[in-house]
Amino acid sequence: MALPAEKARYTFADCLAWGEDERVELMDGESVLTAPPSRVHQEISGEIFRQLANFLEGKRCRVYAAPFAVRLFEQDGDRPEDVDTVVEPDISVVCGRNKLDRYGCRGAPDMVIEILSPSTARHDRLIKLNLYQWAGVREYWIVSPEEQTAQVFLLRDGLLLPHEVYDRTAVAKVTTLDGCFVELEKVFKR
Repeated sequence: MALPAEKARYTFADCLAWGEDERVELMDGESVLTAPPSRVHQEISGEIFRQLANFLEGKRCRVYAAPFAVRLFEQDGDRPEDVDTVVEPDISVVCGRNKLDRYGCRGAPDMVIEILSPSTARHDRLIKLNLYQWAGVREYWIVSPEEQTAQVFLLRDGLLLPHEVYDRTAVAKVTTLDGCFVELEKVFKR
C-alpha cells in the first residue's frame, strides 16, 4: 500500500493503516522512509540477534529484530492517534513484559542496537541517539560495518554517554544484561 499524500503530522494510527510492507518511522509526527538493508547489514544484525537470543533463552528479557515497532513515548491511555514517534531499531532488548503488546514495544527498550548504513549514519548518530536518550534507553549500540566497530553508550543521569568502542576482535560486554557478551569476531566475518 502506498503512503497517503503528505500530511502535516502522522501518527501511529497512520502506520497501522499503511500495513506491514511499508518501512516508515515517525519522528515527532514526521515520516521518515527507510531503505531496505544491505546483505552485510542483515548478516551483522542476524549474528548479533543470534548471540543475544541464545543468551536470553529461558530468561525474562526478550530480543527483537526489525521490523519491530517501538513507540518510545507512548503512555498508558494513549490512543494510536496520540502517538507521533515510532522507530524500528535494528535490534531491541525489552526486559519489562508490561511494555510489550501486539504491535511491539510501548516505551523505551532496555537496549537498542542500530547498524549504520551510508543513508542512516547521521540519523542514527544524532537524531536517534537523542530520541533514545530522551526516552530512557539504558544502553545504545551503534554498529559500524565499515569500521567494524561497536560504539556503546550508557544512560547516566539522563544522558547517553560514550562508554566503550569495541573493535572487530573484541568480546563486547552488554552492560544491561548481566553476564552477556557479544563476540564481534563472529559479527564482522571477513
